Amino acid sequence: MSTETLMPYDEALERFEPVLGLETHVELGTASKMFCGCPTGFGAAANTQVCPVCLALPGSLPVANEMAIESTIRIGLALNCSIASWCRFARKNYFYPDMPKNYQISQYDEPLCVDGYLDIEIEGKTVRIGIERVHLEEDTGKSTHVGGATGRIQGADYSIVDYNRAGIPLVEIVTRPVEGTDRLAPEIAKAYATELREVMRSLGVSDVRMEEGSMRCDVNVSLMPRGTTEWGTRTETKNVNSLRSIERSVRHEIERQAAILADGGRIIQETRHFHEDTGTTTAGRSKEEAQDYRYFPEPDLVPIAPDPAWVAKLKAELPELPGARRSRLQREWGVSDLDMAAMHNADAVDLVEATVAAGAPPADARKWWMGELARRANESGTALAALPITPDQIARVCAMVAGGALNDKLARQVLEGVLEGEGSPDEVVSARGLQIVNDQGELSAIIEQVLADNSDAADKVRGGKIAAVGALVGGVMKASRGKADAGRARELILQKLGVSE
Repeated sequence: MSTETLMPYDEALERFEPVLGLETHVELGTASKMFCGCPTGFGAAANTQVCPVCLALPGSLPVANEMAIESTIRIGLALNCSIASWCRFARKNYFYPDMPKNYQISQYDEPLCVDGYLDIEIEGKTVRIGIERVHLEEDTGKSTHVGGATGRIQGADYSIVDYNRAGIPLVEIVTRPVEGTDRLAPEIAKAYATELREVMRSLGVSDVRMEEGSMRCDVNVSLMPRGTTEWGTRTETKNVNSLRSIERSVRHEIERQAAILADGGRIIQETRHFHEDTGTTTAGRSKEEAQDYRYFPEPDLVPIAPDPAWVAKLKAELPELPGARRSRLQREWGVSDLDMAAMHNADAVDLVEATVAAGAPPADARKWWMGELARRANESGTALAALPITPDQIARVCAMVAGGALNDKLARQVLEGVLEGEGSPDEVVSARGLQIVNDQGELSAIIEQVLADNSDAADKVRGGKIAAVGALVGGVMKASRGKADAGRARELILQKLGVSE
């Protein structure tokens, strides 16, 4: 692990300006691989989803996957790119065991989509991230290094390779250099990846499960001294596979590079590995340049020339994209920019929308997801969407509160029961006896006892100190174990004491 000196983040930002670049790889959710008919399902036994084409056996020839090309065009359109009228594949040569051909079929100087952008919201401001290119290629296999302390090839006893992933359609989305991020560089990198993931989900082109590797990000960071305009030497932290890790890797590289530069050292252009346990990066290998890959046009595949009419049809059929959808929901729900940003950051927008669709008022849906449920998710270290409760169940709890069957305190107990697997909200209410006390006779009896036990407070109310009724209402709530209707209890107490407000 890294033992390098770090410069405190605030000091680093006083002396240097970061420049970011993000290269995001997204595995497309096609039924078959990019150049053959092998299935693409995740989790199959090693080397069971392979054939002569993706194993590069002699005499096998690739055929491009039309759905992968269509998905890539749709991604480019969603990212405001221009779609090439003609492009082709290239061979990218390198000699690693996870690529059975010893080259990867990719795109080099003639990508399918170019010159786009993606807008993100950060601290109430819109930041436009330029997209340089979106190109299509095939994924590599997966190497596992067995033995050793780090899980990497250094120190391993042996390595094994699973080629099931080799040949799966892979889209690479490359940003232009992102300048002017200042202290928000880590947050902007995370926000960009978050928004990009949501765009992919809205298009339905990938499940973008970062924990399974179907979306991963190479994070480029360089620093230039304040007052200069020449970019520094960049490093590329490879295959960062969580949103939080993207943010942490940027922060660490800023602190690491700043310390080196301030001490008179120089940054080596290299790939780096991010370590989840420490939040640090360590050196990988020196970064190859284009000439090292010896690109040349792929001779076994014909060029791609998308019909403009087809591209126009795909553009017309794009779904509502995440940014536009959030703006619409914000108007419909009547929430502030701050509230919408909080829901977005908590990954709660879909949950609130589904709860509203199930019949809950927007304010109530947002209250429960962003309040009690967010608290429980944070305490358990669980994603909000992974909690064992559904939007329909939240909507039912909202309806029970609105109908007077529950108050907020009882509703929290109902949510607790559902989360603990005790059944539906109605079943939890029945099993735990959580029905609110609405019976006039039962409530009157409780009030009579509270008045008798709190005669001083009762006398104060009779004497005109209406504020003292709060203590009596509290006594009723305590005696009823929180099941009384507090508003109704207040009315009856004042009525019994002969006081009107």
